[in-house]
Amino acid sequence: MSGAGPTNERRWPVARPVAQFALVGLIAVLAVGLVTAIASRRVGQREAIVDARTTTLVKAQTVVEPVVSDDLVNGTPSSVSAVDAAVRHGVLDRSLVRVKIWTRDGKIVYSDAPALKGQTYTLGTDEKAALDHGVIEAEVSNLAKPENRLERPFGKLLEVYLPIRTPSGERLLFEAYYRYDAVSSSGSRIWRSFAPVSIGALIALELVQIPLAWSLARRLRDRQREREQLLGQALAASDDERRRIAGDLHDGVVQDLAGVAYSLAGSSREHGITKPTAELLDRSAAEVRESIKSLRSLLVDIYPPKLADAGLESALTDLLASAKTRGAHTTLDVDPAADRLPEDASRLIYRSAQEAVRNVLAHAHADSLDVQVQMAPNSAVLTVNDDGDGFDPGILEHRAKEGHLGLKGLGDLLAHSGGDLQVTSSPGAGTTLRVEVPLP
Repeated sequence: MSGAGPTNERRWPVARPVAQFALVGLIAVLAVGLVTAIASRRVGQREAIVDARTTTLVKAQTVVEPVVSDDLVNGTPSSVSAVDAAVRHGVLDRSLVRVKIWTRDGKIVYSDAPALKGQTYTLGTDEKAALDHGVIEAEVSNLAKPENRLERPFGKLLEVYLPIRTPSGERLLFEAYYRYDAVSSSGSRIWRSFAPVSIGALIALELVQIPLAWSLARRLRDRQREREQLLGQALAASDDERRRIAGDLHDGVVQDLAGVAYSLAGSSREHGITKPTAELLDRSAAEVRESIKSLRSLLVDIYPPKLADAGLESALTDLLASAKTRGAHTTLDVDPAADRLPEDASRLIYRSAQEAVRNVLAHAHADSLDVQVQMAPNSAVLTVNDDGDGFDPGILEHRAKEGHLGLKGLGDLLAHSGGDLQVTSSPGAGTTLRVEVPLP
């Protein structure tokens, strides 16, 4: 097929699908990285909260509880000083920034912030539950509460609380406040640990797959090029065979029939022929001449000589002549540039129009038939409209299964050539066939 090589290169570039593959792989790497980052952060936060609970439990029970006396509840200075010394030397650090000890009725009997000592607030349900059931809890501190006003400068805090006991067995609520950025940094550390391994493995896999994708794309391009070449050879062989058959019929059967018609007409005028016999010979000659006309129309369908000699518009004019003889009003509008189309494109346009006109004459019962050929930047577009009966396009597939392969075969032919076939119709609303043929 002329021009098949450049057309296939344009239709099947190697770089584009490989670039698309690489882009999808990059998106996958980014997506996995994002999911890993989110998961790592959450895991790190959970581990940090567990660590904070454990640290608070150890410090409360081993550092603070041993120095808590019954007099702490009454605010005895010596008891408060003992607890304060233990808290400042063994509890507070860069991440743990505040300590409070509460009674069940909401009184703060100790805090490293002196302004809170002796203040009374309402304990929440969770805090009371922790006191009653002897459990340890952790939650983000609500800095809007009045008892947390002195913690607001620290920003977001993690609050961990659990019960401790005085020597007499009275339960007090021990609260520790941790900087939340320490919790977040734990997630970041886990992410930094996992990121090089997970992201690096994905990038390495992507780098290995890109050469394979490149090789596969080249093979697909080569197979497509081979199919296009085979299709071109098949079309060329088909045209040669059509041309041979048309030539044989024209030079053989058509000429023989023309001789028969001439002989019959001449015999009817010979002397001694009765009138009935002469009339019979004249009718027979007329029938032979009609058969010759039909056969010549068939020859035009098999191989339109004007397509190669006079151009696409002239060939389409001859094609529409058969519709005119059946009483249909026809219009033809062909872009002047269409006569300069490559032979392959002209042949596809003509065959598409031929199939469309054949279907209109056989099934549509149309009063008008309009054919247009327009040139687009990279393609030629054929449009065939009729005002006939129309049909449901869904039956095309069913008819193809029954062996009616006209439009199905045309669609396959166009698809193999990189073109497109669209049929729009509905019962009672006519039919529009649109064919787009790519240009090299």
